[in-house]
Amino acid sequence: MANDSLSSDFTTSVFGPPLIGALLRRPWEAVQRHMLECLHTRGFADFDAAYLSVFQYPGPHGVRPSELATRLRMSKQALNYLLGELERRDYLQRGPDPDDRRSKRIALTERGVAAGHVIRDAVADMEAAWTKQLGPRRFAQLRKLLLEIDTAAK
Repeated sequence: MANDSLSSDFTTSVFGPPLIGALLRRPWEAVQRHMLECLHTRGFADFDAAYLSVFQYPGPHGVRPSELATRLRMSKQALNYLLGELERRDYLQRGPDPDDRRSKRIALTERGVAAGHVIRDAVADMEAAWTKQLGPRRFAQLRKLLLEIDTAAK
């Protein structure tokens, strides 16, 4: 049974204050919520949260499903399920790989490209909101620091 005396406040936990993973996750969850809200209000009501992983930067266009599964750290079976759902909803197609006839390549459809633009616009909205909240200089500094961490993590 849960201890009701523990606060649900983000800064309070039985494990202590949040570490960097939680501090990065919470804004990412806000970005995901905003992306889905924008997709749903702009005509992509059938776009599920699970599909966001397939569309995450740099996107699936031109990639082999096996390469995408590796990039997403997802089993081939799980990814193929998502690709099938996205294909049925006309966001992408899987076609022959011109370099290897045994393999396939992912191609975004016109609808998939349009959804990708909505996703990108939603993220730009969040960046604008955070720039307003932090100020342009501090947001630019945050962005620069995240790029440094990203480069070092590769």
